Amino acid sequence: MSYQALYRVWRPQRFDDIAGQEAVTRTLKNALIQGKNSHAYLFTGPRGTGKTSAAKIFAKAINCPNQEDGEPCNQCEICQAITEGRLNDVIEIDAASNNGVEEIRDIRDKARYAPTQAEYKIYIIDEVHMLSTGAFNALLKTLEEPPAKVIFILATTEPHKIPLTIISRTQRFDFKRITYQAILSRMSYILEQEGIKYEEQALHVIARAANGGMRDALSLLDQVISYDSDCVTFDHAIQVSGSLTEEMMIAFLEALWNGNAESALHILHDILENGKEAGRFLEEMILFSRDILVYKQTENQADSSEQTTEQFRSFSKEVNSSFLYRAVEEFSYTQKEMRFSTQPDVYLEVLAVKLSQSDVVVTIPAEVSESHTNPQDVSRLEKEVASLKKELAALLDSVKNGTIQASDTPAAKPTTSRLAVSKNGSSFKPNFTRIQAIMRSASKQELVNVKSNWVDILDTLSVTQRAVLRQAEPVAANAEACILSFEYEILCQKASEDEELRAALEEAISRMSNRPGDFVCVTAEQWGSLRKSYVQELKARKHEPSSAASERENQTDEKQEQPKRTNIPADQPLADYDDRDAPPIFDDLAIEMSPSDEEETKQQEVVEQAISIFGKENITVINE
Repeated sequence: MSYQALYRVWRPQRFDDIAGQEAVTRTLKNALIQGKNSHAYLFTGPRGTGKTSAAKIFAKAINCPNQEDGEPCNQCEICQAITEGRLNDVIEIDAASNNGVEEIRDIRDKARYAPTQAEYKIYIIDEVHMLSTGAFNALLKTLEEPPAKVIFILATTEPHKIPLTIISRTQRFDFKRITYQAILSRMSYILEQEGIKYEEQALHVIARAANGGMRDALSLLDQVISYDSDCVTFDHAIQVSGSLTEEMMIAFLEALWNGNAESALHILHDILENGKEAGRFLEEMILFSRDILVYKQTENQADSSEQTTEQFRSFSKEVNSSFLYRAVEEFSYTQKEMRFSTQPDVYLEVLAVKLSQSDVVVTIPAEVSESHTNPQDVSRLEKEVASLKKELAALLDSVKNGTIQASDTPAAKPTTSRLAVSKNGSSFKPNFTRIQAIMRSASKQELVNVKSNWVDILDTLSVTQRAVLRQAEPVAANAEACILSFEYEILCQKASEDEELRAALEEAISRMSNRPGDFVCVTAEQWGSLRKSYVQELKARKHEPSSAASERENQTDEKQEQPKRTNIPADQPLADYDDRDAPPIFDDLAIEMSPSDEEETKQQEVVEQAISIFGKENITVINE
């Protein structure tokens, strides 16, 4: 006989065998005992929770001549025939592949005939929500006035797709997700009956991965047994399920909590290189962060079926709840954003860098912020605060007496100032003066030089530095510096303020591109505004009236005699400057023009100049 999967071998044969659905099974058993059976039932709930198994057990129990307390005997010919699927009076239909009107009409016609072997004819329609509208209408009349001795059992995972007219004519039973403890108990029972040794921690890994589905749990258990039939071990369960170990998750969260971005990125890369899927990684991190929060708030007094290790308890006492709230929020947001991305690893790297950056410069110790503060710790902290106040008072007295100059004691203010800025969340402000100067003298050749070597430039940097610059790209360059556009403001600010990163990047640009490595950072949104202003200025100069042009030509000699300005005021808009030879700094610019007979000659000049600046392949002339 061929091998059968565990979930088929151990499919429940009695109502008492169905795990985690006591309310449903008790109601059905009592209805059978009292003879109060409905003509139509609707079983709804997540996959693998026992809907089809309950339907088959009900079909056996209602037709079993030896029924006892609502349970089938599983020994008579009727019970065995239903179990083996060879009883003609119990018909299973897959609505996903038989969803047309003709199939339902066929059922309706055959339902008129009396059962041949059993007392009741049972129709079990699985995934009934897949029926078409016409098929539901054909089924409606049969459910409203069913023939005698005929019972319909409809099963679905999506009850919201079933018409209300159908639901109102059935008794609805909602199957809930099977509890964590129920899955553990069922797997332990099966392994003991099969004579297979197992480790308790391995079953915890499988139960967590099953997410409330018994069939999923048994399928995964089957895989682990196939991996090594001698014993179900924790390591094998981790490898087969693709789950994360508790050590991995704690190490990653601890690196983020301590602000160690480089360590967090190394851990993340190790996890991904071991074959862990990005979506599954985020899902497990959300659940693990939730577990720590629950443990912290309940002080392990709540009913918990999961075991906790010493490392788990130690880290939960150390970490702050506000960090966990922020981590769960960021994990969930990233999970939603990367659903349709082809580069999920980039999202995870940015997430690691972002979470490792604290929003507040002054951090409050975890033991102070929690509701279960230790009185001894409070007393110790109060003494430290009192000591600091005394030192501050002594410094202020020294300043008054002239012993210490006021300029020597600026240390108390920066923390407050930086904290206020961080809380206000002010946006990043680039050096607009420098950016405008680079734009006015930029050239396409310099930009191409930096862009063509950008990948090699990043490869020379450390893992942490690459993560910051992964979402940046060169958008303009002159002979002395280049402009980098960043997708995220936090990374733009990090690149601008991190002296070590700036030095490494400047050295890499200089070495790989044979040019000065100086650069200026700007966000993508700010760069879009600057580029738009530049294009508008360019078009305005090309279409200005001839009188204005003559006046400008008369002033040319005077301007040439004036010394060239090198310092451009930051508050003066870009459009105020006069530069008839605009630099070629954009690769994707399309200039739209509306020609007329009077301006045909002028337009041709503009087109030729645009081609010389931006290249013929980047110019599109639109005639309207």
